[in-house]
Amino acid sequence: MNWTWFHKLGSPKWFYGISGRWLPWLAWLAGACLLVGLVWGLAFAPADYQQGNSFRIIYIHVPAAFLAQSIYIMLAVAGLVGLVWKMKLADVALQQAAPIGAWMAVIALATGAIWGKPTWGTYWVWDARLTSMLILLFLYFGIIALGQAISNRDSAAKACAVLALVGVVNIPIIKYSVDWWNTLHQPATFRLTEKPAMPVEMWLPLLVMVIGFYCFFGAVLLMRMRLEVLKRESRSSWVKAEVKTLVEKRR
Repeated sequence: MNWTWFHKLGSPKWFYGISGRWLPWLAWLAGACLLVGLVWGLAFAPADYQQGNSFRIIYIHVPAAFLAQSIYIMLAVAGLVGLVWKMKLADVALQQAAPIGAWMAVIALATGAIWGKPTWGTYWVWDARLTSMLILLFLYFGIIALGQAISNRDSAAKACAVLALVGVVNIPIIKYSVDWWNTLHQPATFRLTEKPAMPVEMWLPLLVMVIGFYCFFGAVLLMRMRLEVLKRESRSSWVKAEVKTLVEKRR
């Protein structure tokens, strides 16, 4: 098997070049999916027979919750790659993805609370799903704080990688909490491996929103990583040439 592509991922110059070609496509796809999904879900999807129109917050809550968990899994993978193969770009990805994951966790918790008030009669209960999701947010805060508190970059990268790997055990707890315990939170509304329980008019715009959220994450992550790569490699000749080219284009 040819692992050339894997080794190329460790090259900041190669990453900067290839990410510059992916970024516009991801940004346009994210914008299109989010616009279509929101309009479709909020204006044209039928109301739920039990929850009425209050269920429509699902089009923000579910994609944000999916993405918050997926990003943390990505952090764990990046941490493993950084520890085993010593790829500096893995640490860049970990550090730049963590704030996005934290925001997604905040959005998931906030929209869940708003949804819970008309559905359960309360904004918050110490439910297994809600509590494990809150722990996920604290794990994100821990990684962000750890990365900023340790001045030595290599030590910070190792510490964040270890925390990401240890904390990933929380992901299956979030996913299966509604199955393992008798919780107030409803079972999974949308599973990629099973036929949705909702009618197609309701889950199809949700799928579009999920795709839009993931594309949005990809675009924002690439932008953040590109800026961090330029910062870390500022003394290299290829960055100086890139900056010079950008300055000349703006004139």
